[in-house]
Amino acid sequence: MVIIMDEAKSSKMMPTKIMSIGRVRWLMVSLLFFGAIVNYLDRSTMSVANTVIADQFDIGPAGMGLLLSAFLWPYALGSLPAGWIIDKVGPKKTLGWSIFLWSSVTVVSGFATGFLFLFIMRVLLGITESPYFASGVKVTNRWFPKEKRAFPTSVFNMGPTVAKALSLPLLSAIMLAIGWQGMFISVGLLGFVFVILWVIIYRDPNAENNFEINNDNTHKSNYQSNVQISWGMLFKYRSTWGMMIGAFGTNFTLWLYLTWLPGYLETARNMDIMTTGWVASIPFVAGIFGVPIGGLVSDYLLRKGLTPINSRKIPIVVAAILAAVSVMPVPFISSTSISVLLLSIGFFASSVPPSVMWTLNTDVAPQGRVASLAGIQNFGGFLGGALAPVLTGVIVQTTGSFKLVFITGSLLCIVAAIGYGIILKKPITNHV
Repeated sequence: MVIIMDEAKSSKMMPTKIMSIGRVRWLMVSLLFFGAIVNYLDRSTMSVANTVIADQFDIGPAGMGLLLSAFLWPYALGSLPAGWIIDKVGPKKTLGWSIFLWSSVTVVSGFATGFLFLFIMRVLLGITESPYFASGVKVTNRWFPKEKRAFPTSVFNMGPTVAKALSLPLLSAIMLAIGWQGMFISVGLLGFVFVILWVIIYRDPNAENNFEINNDNTHKSNYQSNVQISWGMLFKYRSTWGMMIGAFGTNFTLWLYLTWLPGYLETARNMDIMTTGWVASIPFVAGIFGVPIGGLVSDYLLRKGLTPINSRKIPIVVAAILAAVSVMPVPFISSTSISVLLLSIGFFASSVPPSVMWTLNTDVAPQGRVASLAGIQNFGGFLGGALAPVLTGVIVQTTGSFKLVFITGSLLCIVAAIGYGIILKKPITNHV
């Protein structure tokens, strides 16, 4: 009788515990989602203020390309040590300091007096924002089992796409109301709200808070582990290079949209600032739907019996090819409506890979190096992202057209498909 009562009591208690874990898991994902929006609003300020700043400080297309890329090169380089730091000290401390510093930089940017001042601020913004998404991967790796990990990763990766959809009309309106300097300061202050929420709310799953998940065996009190493969050794593996090359191609197209889409619509399609803000948001709204689809498809394929790596690779490769096909004809079409439709399809497809790419780190990385591999992949990705605005500025200034820009973006989408589809084959722990 006692046994029956104990079993009955246990069966009543178990769902409560599972629901509690579920609520806490998704609270952490919600925090990451909000933070990703803030993160990308900071990044988008320069893109929105592109033409206004260029006029005020007399900056040509090539110079503006340098200014737009000033964030990306330091971000790419910062991603390398960021992953190692996250694996060593954990996401809470790393991300707390990161948010505080990038918000401070954005506020100070509102007091810029010229090209050099803005350039330095963008460099600092790239360095201070670099730990964010590798930290997010570390969080979902700790809180979710492998077969359920891609969707929550895609959810917090919806933040950038939501921010892109919001940033153009929202930041354009703010800029028209209080100037581009006020826009920078306002967005920076929002970051301080997030850092307070992060420090107060975030926690890791462990016995101390009654949630022991053990997805990442590196999670110990001092965040150390007995790792067989060092950070530097990751570069010896084919899979690492496949992910870097693939991310390079994917991020080129993403940052082509993020940095030059407003300028393209204003110069090539003759739109005013406010119209550009609304029209340019259409592709980013389409991208919002692409992000979770990548995670859902990937988790579905994994449940159907595909290997973890193949379940991640398939949606990445298919989406990259679709993006290439959609982007190529844009500058050759006279109809603005059709070009915006193709841009929307292209950005929808370009938004599918990122969340799956981040989840892929948890399947490929050796034990204790999830954030490290994520940082290395992000480094490769943001080399492509950093190249996009600079190369675009040079091409436009040299040729007076965006045609070669879109052709290049399309070809690099194919490069992304090759990197993930052909070069990446096995987990790092299984081969040399």
